[in-house]
Amino acid sequence: MKRQIVLVRGGGDLASAIIQKLHNARYRVIVSEIERPRMVRRTVSYGNAVYEGEYSVEGITAVRASLDEVVELWQQDKIPVVVEQEAAILEAFSPAVFIDATLSKKTPDYTKDIAPLSIGLGPEIIAGEQADVVIETNRGHDLSRLIFHGKAAENTHVPGSSLGYTTERVLRSPAHGKLETTLEIGELVSAGQVLGHVAGEPVVAQINGVLRGWIHPTVELTRGMKIGDIDPRMKPVYCQTISDKGRGLAGGVLEAILMKLDESTG
Repeated sequence: MKRQIVLVRGGGDLASAIIQKLHNARYRVIVSEIERPRMVRRTVSYGNAVYEGEYSVEGITAVRASLDEVVELWQQDKIPVVVEQEAAILEAFSPAVFIDATLSKKTPDYTKDIAPLSIGLGPEIIAGEQADVVIETNRGHDLSRLIFHGKAAENTHVPGSSLGYTTERVLRSPAHGKLETTLEIGELVSAGQVLGHVAGEPVVAQINGVLRGWIHPTVELTRGMKIGDIDPRMKPVYCQTISDKGRGLAGGVLEAILMKLDESTG
């Protein structure tokens, strides 16, 4: 059976849950990323290959690649991550499925005609116009529900609760600049601890927990930008494994492909 090609825009943690599931389901996945990805959960993100050259999550390896290297990497059972060449990817490989997994919460710059089947995650993507299917990403009863007409729930601007903590667990940049720190993802931190600095301004933990996310220090930051998160559950192993939300969204995406791909390709 011919393995269908899937283009995934974005290589962050939730996108990586989708990438992993589709790879395991024997689709040929190619990832489109930007030069300086802004994901914070880098230890569970295939997009981290942009910085590391090669990066593995749960036993599957992604490699920063040129267009000429994509097929060879598929033959090696690896995931190619191509930087700033999405239009060229579309032209060269004519993917059967396009997935916007950036969760940008912004109006998309594409329509559903970008591929035979297009799938979008989260708010502001209109099913039936910019995508064939939209996946609900808001935690709660409807998480991972498939939407065929209209939009997902509006952005609440409130992070999901973990042991009762929401906004307290998110780390934001106190200034414009780059992150300076000696801490690594997976380290235990305490409320009131200075975790690093941006332009001389301290980044301070509000709660005790594990530093689960930490933006790459080469990323140019703006004041208020999310740069990390703290997990109060005190389990460093969670920094190395795909989350429950990610697995749920990945299941929704796979369901959408299995429902709609044959229909869209005739």
